[in-house]
Amino acid sequence: MRKLINAFVVGAGLLLIANVANAQQKLAHLNSAIIIEAMPEVKTARATLETFQKTKQADIEKMIAEYQTKLKAAQEKEKTMSEANKEVVGKELQVLGGELQDLEKRITDARTKAQQELETKNAELFNPIQVKADAAIKAVSKEKGFAYVFDTANQALIYWEGGDDITEAVKTKLGIAKTAAPAPKK
Repeated sequence: MRKLINAFVVGAGLLLIANVANAQQKLAHLNSAIIIEAMPEVKTARATLETFQKTKQADIEKMIAEYQTKLKAAQEKEKTMSEANKEVVGKELQVLGGELQDLEKRITDARTKAQQELETKNAELFNPIQVKADAAIKAVSKEKGFAYVFDTANQALIYWEGGDDITEAVKTKLGIAKTAAPAPKK
């Protein structure tokens, strides 16, 4: 019986220590969207991505213009068809039809490829920015001794009471000037 009481006392003591340790864990929240938006690299990345997108769009528009020119030529050729030249014009229209189908396929392929390249370029430009922001968030969290940091940008946290908003501390760590941030929604 004495061993049972000793075990109970030791267990209760451990639970008390665990509760005290949990009560000391610090919580914080931040808005990663505000942090990333304030980073100067984002503006550069967006400009690069926009230029890349415009280049791809211009290439596709050239192909569409070529398609429209050939389609118009085929329609004009079809108007000249008579019984006398039906065979010759028919063969020419078949050739033009094949060229139009080929151009249509090339346009579709170019659009698909451009979209894939745009997604790849987006990841190439923005992943390092995200990694840099994540590193600064982790550094600030460790410096300030936070056990948990919630990101309000992805609305994973619906309500919080208290806690410290470390958005500005992370921006400072990244060397970003302070800006007026919108009030967080609760």
